[in-house]
Amino acid sequence: MVRFARLRRAGLPYLLLLPALVVEVLVHLVPMVIGVVMSFRELTQFFLGNWGAAPWKGLGNYRVAVDLNAPVGAALLHSFWVTCVFSVLAVGFCWLLGTAAAVFLQENFRGRGLLRAVFLVPYALPVYAAVITWAFLFQRDSGLVNHVLHDQLHLTGDRPFWLLGDNSFVALLVVAVWKTWPFAFLVVMAALQNIPKDLYEAAALDGAGMLRQLWRITLPSLRPVNQVLVLVLFLWTFNDFNTPYVLFGKAAPEAADLLSVHIYQSSFATWNFGTGSAMSVLLLLFLLVVTAGYLLVTSRGRKYADG
Repeated sequence: MVRFARLRRAGLPYLLLLPALVVEVLVHLVPMVIGVVMSFRELTQFFLGNWGAAPWKGLGNYRVAVDLNAPVGAALLHSFWVTCVFSVLAVGFCWLLGTAAAVFLQENFRGRGLLRAVFLVPYALPVYAAVITWAFLFQRDSGLVNHVLHDQLHLTGDRPFWLLGDNSFVALLVVAVWKTWPFAFLVVMAALQNIPKDLYEAAALDGAGMLRQLWRITLPSLRPVNQVLVLVLFLWTFNDFNTPYVLFGKAAPEAADLLSVHIYQSSFATWNFGTGSAMSVLLLLFLLVVTAGYLLVTSRGRKYADG
């Protein structure tokens, strides 16, 4: 009886985790395995009713995706570089804005609570509603952006097209940073609460100014949090599908052709789900390699700093 009670107490946490584990397997693991299997088949619109009957293609879909001399491979490489540049810029701006706002709001002043709530509004809004609003703001003839930049400030010679051409990259970057930076702000603001105030008081007594305290105390103390934050922001941004899809529709401009939308177009525009699945697997492998390398480098850097 005592042994049964011990087993029940020991197994209760696992039993409580079981529903979440089952949902995780059904929602993520099973579709991922199916996608990998699909990448080895010549799955087109002719086999949608019974995709298991699609001919086995082996690594053929992967060869098509990585053949840089062919149109499919060249377009995928272009989309890859666009996504890399976009992710680096978006993560950099999000971290910079979030850290600056979090450090600024550490001081007590009237209206700090209201300002903190305003900063979190973009993160609280539904993605689709927020991006659709930005799509209206970026309209050439009736959008607020052109009204301010062209009609009021006279910064542009003509009303630019923000959702077409090269300007689409800028529009996408602005929207992505606007809706993501509050997450960095929230994480950094929480991490700043764990830094002892005595360090700042001692530094002030030694004559250290605000910038020196930021460089010598704040940023080193935030290093463990920033390591995780940057990785999470990069993975979110690199995989972002909702923002470009809602902002541009099914066909994103070439300058803003992110991998997520490119894979969607390769799968559902041409009905070649085998090639699209192969691209998705390649994207997964790339993110796994980047994540593993990033964690390896940051762990070594942390050990070197501790030593």
